[in-house]
Amino acid sequence: MNTFTLIFLIALTLTTGLRAWLATRQIRHVTQNRDQVPAAFVNQISLEQHQKAADYTVAKSRLSLLQIALEVVVVLGFTLAGGLDWLARFWAGHIDQALVANVALIGSVIVLSGLIELPMDMYRKFGLEQRFGFNTMTVPQFLRDMALQFVLGAMLGLPLLFAVLWIIATAGSYWWLYAWLVWVGFNLTILAIYPNFIAPLFNKFEPLPDGELKQRIGQLLQKCGFAAQGLFVMDGSKRSRHGNAYFTGFGKSKRIVLFDTLIKHLQSSEIEAVLAHELGHFHHRHVLKRMVWVFGMSLAFLWVLNLLMTSPWFFAGLNVSQMGAGAGFVLFFMVLPVFTLPLQPLSSVYSRKHEFEADAYAAQHAEADDLVSALIKLYRDNAATLTPDSLYSLFYDSHPNAQQRVARLSASVHN
Repeated sequence: MNTFTLIFLIALTLTTGLRAWLATRQIRHVTQNRDQVPAAFVNQISLEQHQKAADYTVAKSRLSLLQIALEVVVVLGFTLAGGLDWLARFWAGHIDQALVANVALIGSVIVLSGLIELPMDMYRKFGLEQRFGFNTMTVPQFLRDMALQFVLGAMLGLPLLFAVLWIIATAGSYWWLYAWLVWVGFNLTILAIYPNFIAPLFNKFEPLPDGELKQRIGQLLQKCGFAAQGLFVMDGSKRSRHGNAYFTGFGKSKRIVLFDTLIKHLQSSEIEAVLAHELGHFHHRHVLKRMVWVFGMSLAFLWVLNLLMTSPWFFAGLNVSQMGAGAGFVLFFMVLPVFTLPLQPLSSVYSRKHEFEADAYAAQHAEADDLVSALIKLYRDNAATLTPDSLYSLFYDSHPNAQQRVARLSASVHN
């Protein structure tokens, strides 16, 4: 057995075991705390609502166990079982131009992976989400979204893919740096055009009507020195009953988007506090810091890919007989999660730190009590568990748990 094959199998086994162990810990811990609402929330969340959140969390975690198993099957199917090698030889035998053959190889892997994931995605939407009363999407709408995403992916992704593969073929040993610059430019372009050209393809965005809420938000923006292109209400309810709010775009294209479900369930003062939290992210430059983090990691990954692209042991160890840019790309990004899971807690801790900072900013520019009440309503209405497992949260949760956030915000009120 190839040495790298053994290393890969050991890493895959350890990673899969860790992910499954964390999911089972989450299931066990949430189930054990199902019959008692945490003391801090007994006046706002009923036992029935708490139990619904527990059952929803357990159902999602059990589905994640199936997802983990499916991902292992897919990775092994494309690598050691010879799926990717067969596709590479197929396209090389039918397309003479190497650049086009590589694009066809990567595209076919993406399409096949999407088709394999489709039953799981449909069950998640029309099984799990439907069972807990969150799904409002119809099957035709789901299929329409999927088709539209495929067309957009092809229109935007294929030119990028051609450009990167062309750079690999022509730019010499520093192709990874030039490809990274193209990647950064592509992402910044998408961020700029998303609010006005992409998002409206999926949802309707209407200006927030005049009234108390618009006046409150306007005063908040003025107090925080934040300029936005506009305030919009999005018809999120046509797909889900989950509520949310977000900022999108950058520079002059920034806009504030409120889900219609959020407006329905929160009072004006609570929405103001939620937006103050989002403004805290901009004040502390969290968006920029995360972009720098992502772009920095992508540069490092492309440098590593550059080394692996010319390493026969990498291809042979994953049962691919033909070395090439297309196969190298697929192999690298397919096995990357197997080796980078230990970095996940670092990303989660970094994200939770930002959330605490944004909460503190919101408490200074809006009423902390309003943010607390808004968070509790969001946890309740979105059936988010109040009792996650600590190790599971350490690995995966990008936000602090409810008890931590509410305790900090409540302390800021009394200080």
